[in-house]
Amino acid sequence: MNGGTARDALRAWLDWLARERRASPRTVEAYADAGRRYLDFLEAHRGEALTQADLGGVAAAELRAFLAHRQGGERPLSPRSLSQALSAVRSFHRWLDRRCDLPNAALAQVRGPRIKPSAPRPVSEDAAFGLIAEADDPDREPWEAARDVAVLTLLYGCGLRISEALSLTRGDLPLGATLRITGKGSRTRIVPVLDAVRDAAAAYLAAQPFALAPADALFRAKRGGPLSPRHVQATVQRLRGRLGLPLSATPHALRHSFATHLLGAGADLRSIQELLGHESLSTTQK
Repeated sequence: MNGGTARDALRAWLDWLARERRASPRTVEAYADAGRRYLDFLEAHRGEALTQADLGGVAAAELRAFLAHRQGGERPLSPRSLSQALSAVRSFHRWLDRRCDLPNAALAQVRGPRIKPSAPRPVSEDAAFGLIAEADDPDREPWEAARDVAVLTLLYGCGLRISEALSLTRGDLPLGATLRITGKGSRTRIVPVLDAVRDAAAAYLAAQPFALAPADALFRAKRGGPLSPRHVQATVQRLRGRLGLPLSATPHALRHSFATHLLGAGADLRSIQELLGHESLSTTQK
């Protein structure tokens, strides 16, 4: 079905994101803003209101003109923000293709702006939260998105290494107030578990489709095998490209950010050393 107006289609897509894909409010808000501005531009450009069917005929040149408009308006977007706007528009058109039988192959010709690598810098709190929010990708299977959110939340919220997060088993859930982790050198430590970490892990467990025994690895790949560290690294690489973050924004940087932000909030180095499982205080200081 492709009746109704373009605005009707936009509302239906946003409702699908929120209700069926359970995208975060932040993601829905960003996509809604990009979608409204996209339709505003197209209708001004064509001089008439658009029907839903019209969206199947949007030309690549029109999308490029929209991006140029956003880049050169009164409040021009940065390359990173422009890339995010293009990502939202593409997501909208993928939904139109799948749900409304309105494919638009021409838009695949449009490439996003080149984002210049910025100087290496620590991952800020906003960047850490942005990576986690962006992992909640409405264009992926909900359980896979929930899995990636849970893993990144463990890295940042508990200061875990990738190997430590992926060592969790089905029997470790539901998470309690603390979590016992065995890290490098077989050193065991106890880390507190925030509500956000507990909730993210529970959401993934409820969504994942596999029958797991207590000793089975908690985090699973698409075909059911244990999730690999390479997948987590590739996920963060993809997300930092979307967000325009530097190459220093790695999974391990989330663990470092956990420590840095605790230090900035007044925690002492000895406590942070214990939470990270470092043998030497000098390692924590670095």
